[in-house]
Amino acid sequence: MDIPNARSSHSVPTPRGGGVAIVVSFLVALGIIAATGGLDWSTSLALLGAGGFVALVGFLDDHGHIAARWRLLAHFVAAFWALGWLGGAPALLLFGVQFDLGWLSIALVAVYLVWLLNLYNFMDGIDGIASVEAICVCVGGALLYVLLGKPDLALLPLMLAAAVAGFLFWNFPPARIFMGDAGSGFLGIVLGIMSIQAGWVDPALFWSWVILLGVFVVDATFTLVRRLLRGDKVYEAHRSHAYQYASRQYGRHLPVTLAVGVINMAWLLPIALLVGTGRVDGVIGVVVAYAPLVLLAIKFHAGELEVRQTA
Repeated sequence: MDIPNARSSHSVPTPRGGGVAIVVSFLVALGIIAATGGLDWSTSLALLGAGGFVALVGFLDDHGHIAARWRLLAHFVAAFWALGWLGGAPALLLFGVQFDLGWLSIALVAVYLVWLLNLYNFMDGIDGIASVEAICVCVGGALLYVLLGKPDLALLPLMLAAAVAGFLFWNFPPARIFMGDAGSGFLGIVLGIMSIQAGWVDPALFWSWVILLGVFVVDATFTLVRRLLRGDKVYEAHRSHAYQYASRQYGRHLPVTLAVGVINMAWLLPIALLVGTGRVDGVIGVVVAYAPLVLLAIKFHAGELEVRQTA
């Protein structure tokens, strides 16, 4: 049971760890698809090994405690496992020029995967938000593959979207069960691996996935930087993300969770499609997509020290 405390965004004791259902259903489906030839084994093993390991570490942390340094080590092991099976880091497309930095690229992408994994943990703080984000990103990624004439590749993100949609039935505000670190960490690493896979298909698609992940990337990164500059212990739990301030301002989780879905589908998805189809440069697309998200982070005090009322 997740018992509310001073850093919680909920007020009623609620079961947690429901994200294990996402992990099990997706990995079982993934194994079946790979065994029947619907997906190459390299991608399958990258997802099975990294996703399963991260989920296991998160599950153990949910039911006990694992020191932050050991969790971080496990996360990097999962990241390098995935990159090993994917063939390393894809070329980075900057203003129409492809760059391959060799081992430096692999190191940078490993950091990117570990950051996505952890920011997903950070952003899973109100009912339904992590599920809605994952579904929107997966549907957007699948649509990109269809538009580029590669509908067979759309199956993988749609499988994850279906697994998360089943969990969202129970997690939609007001939530009857929480995802827990096992589910949120799993989603972070799996979405990251899918974005790297997309970059191997077409370097522009990597930027499209980064754009689709914009709500979580901007809020988590802006908050982290602000807390680092203030000298906070960033590994400690807090509730100073923009989405958490917004949920307290509106007094409910539902409007914030729905707003995330609207921003994803009405703002980020069209820009991601323009980048993925080659109409807009990836870097420019990221800047345009993220600019209003940064303004929203500022508006909702992301990373600011919370001032509590005292009686």
